[in-house]
Amino acid sequence: MIIIPETEYELTAIRAQGAGGQNVNKVSSAIHLRFDIAASSLSDWLKQKLIDSKDNRITDEGVLILKAQQYRTQEANKKDAIKRLHEIVNAANQVKPMRYATRPSYGSKQRRLESKSQRGQVKQLRGKIAAD
Repeated sequence: MIIIPETEYELTAIRAQGAGGQNVNKVSSAIHLRFDIAASSLSDWLKQKLIDSKDNRITDEGVLILKAQQYRTQEANKKDAIKRLHEIVNAANQVKPMRYATRPSYGSKQRRLESKSQRGQVKQLRGKIAAD
């Protein structure tokens, strides 16, 4: 698990969007988190993996921008933004195991062909009955 030091990301308080009455226009409870991937202390291959990901929260300059406004308090939104940043970085750090191509077994092939022939028989029986 990778933990990012506080010095590597920037937190900015902004006004939250959406409903909230008169208070929403006065209190800056939402948080903008900016994380410069290239300037971080992450390993080079992890930086490249993050930048190459098709995440629309990463700008062309390689800055990850998260907006946290789920909670009413600024402190809770800060924790949420930092938690989401760690989740994104740790998800990119996972290496997926190689997938090896496998072939269907003889029994599975036989079962498939048997079910196909049964289905064909059912459809054949739907035909018109010949009148003698």
